[in-house]
This record gives sequence, structure tokens and C-alpha cells, in this order.
Amino acid sequence: MPRLSEVIAALDALWPPERAEQWDAVGTVCGDPDAEVGRVLFAVDPVQEIAEEAVRIGADLVVTHHPLWLRGTTTVSAGTFKGRVVHTLIKHDIALHVAHTNADTADPGVSDALAGALDLRITGPLVPDPTDPAGRRGLGRICELDRPETLREFAARAAARLPRTAQGIRVAGDPDAVIRTVAVSGGSGDSLFPQVRAAGVDAFLTADLRHHPVSEARETGPPALVDAAHWATEWPWCEQAAAQLDAISDRHGWGLRTHVSHTVTDPWTGHAPSTVPTTTDGAPN
Repeated sequence: MPRLSEVIAALDALWPPERAEQWDAVGTVCGDPDAEVGRVLFAVDPVQEIAEEAVRIGADLVVTHHPLWLRGTTTVSAGTFKGRVVHTLIKHDIALHVAHTNADTADPGVSDALAGALDLRITGPLVPDPTDPAGRRGLGRICELDRPETLREFAARAAARLPRTAQGIRVAGDPDAVIRTVAVSGGSGDSLFPQVRAAGVDAFLTADLRHHPVSEARETGPPALVDAAHWATEWPWCEQAAAQLDAISDRHGWGLRTHVSHTVTDPWTGHAPSTVPTTTDGAPN
């Protein structure tokens, strides 16, 4: 079996830490570089449920998309939930490694996995990485549909192909509008509205869209907006990442066993549809 340091070197080649945003916190959180790794668990969030899942399946390494800490801390006390995660992992000799914004802009990256889950044809990055001569890396992806769909149909496609969450899929736009081109960005994407509009796409699918940015974007005009749960837009990357590590393991003869967590760590746990009827001016009856 490979040592942790060898596996981490392979992961850093896939998602170089120097390509992460300056504010980000990527890399290895805990783990002995000389420890052997035989089983790896991929997940979106480094939360207690995932740590306990790693213990149950006998994982030696957990790879998550989201960092455990984005800011400095003065304690890893098990009395805090993040400290408890660290204690659980270390107690069972499980390492934790994070690939966040360096995985967002990779080739393939988080948005490639999202586009693949939606069966979209990628034509290029939404925000190209100027350091990539091939023009494939960058934030978000611009995509085409195999055939035109209405916005209503495209939202149904997203609802059927992304993991189920309490939020489901929200839409801003004419449900009968025809969609041929789509921009996608896993995770929070409302900061990309200028680039999306410049790309001239018919719709933008992302997560964490807020009232005021969406309201202003809709007043400005197209594209239509499709809002999925943050966790759901990034979970497909776990399957993609596991497949990438499988390929590396096969080349090196490591015999790694990779697992993708299906534990839903989206923080929202329920949804109650509004039932109060409104008048034509939008006021409650």
C-alpha cells in the first residue's frame, strides 16, 4: 500500500495547492505522512457524520471539498464540533485532505463534474485561467444542450439528475423560455453574474443565489437563473475525484479502494411549500 505522502503528492498533482485562492485553506489537515493508505473516502463537507462514516468503513484518508477551517483557531478541543472531527479522525488514524478552490478551477474540476451530471456539452471555462495555455482551466463552465429545452424542462432535468435536497431547484425567469446554452458553476455563483451575462448564455445554474443580486440580475435581463443547493452542485465532484484517484492507483499498482459518501450533509433538512394565495398585485389574500 502507498504511504499517505505518496497519495497526497498525487492529489496535489491533480489540484495544485498553489492554484487555490489566497483566502482559502487547502491541503492536509491531519495525518501521518508515513502511514499506509488502503481506503479513501470522498465527501463534500468535513463534518462529524463524515468522520464517523470514515471510521465505519475503515478509511485511512478522507478527502473533502470544503475546508475544516478557513480562519485560524486557538483550539482543537473535542468540545467544539470541528475539534471533535479532528479528535475522531486522529483517534482512528484517519488523515484529512482538502481540495477546494484549487479543485474548482482544475481541468477537470468541480464545474466539469456538475456539467457531466446534467449531461451538458462543455465548450470552455466561464472565467478562464490566464496561466493555462490550453484554455481549459478556470472557474465555471459554458455548456450547450444537445437539443433546446424550455427553462421548465431544464429545471426538471436538474432536479432529476442532481442529488435530492430539501431546497430542490429554484428558477428565476420565464418557464417557457428556450434554453440552448448554459453556464454552470458549482457552489456559490452570484459573484459571476457579469461574466455570465458577457458569455451570452440562456441560463445560469449555480447555488446560494440571494434575493438582491437575483432581483437586480432579473431587472437587467437574461439569462434565466437556476438555483440548486450548494451541496448538490458540488457532490458530483466527489465521484469524479474518486475516479481520478482510481486511475492513479491503477497506474501505480497501489490497489486503493475509493468510496464516495452518499451522506447528505446539506444543512437544510426540510421544505414546506407556501400555501397562502396571493392577489394579482402579489399581496396575500
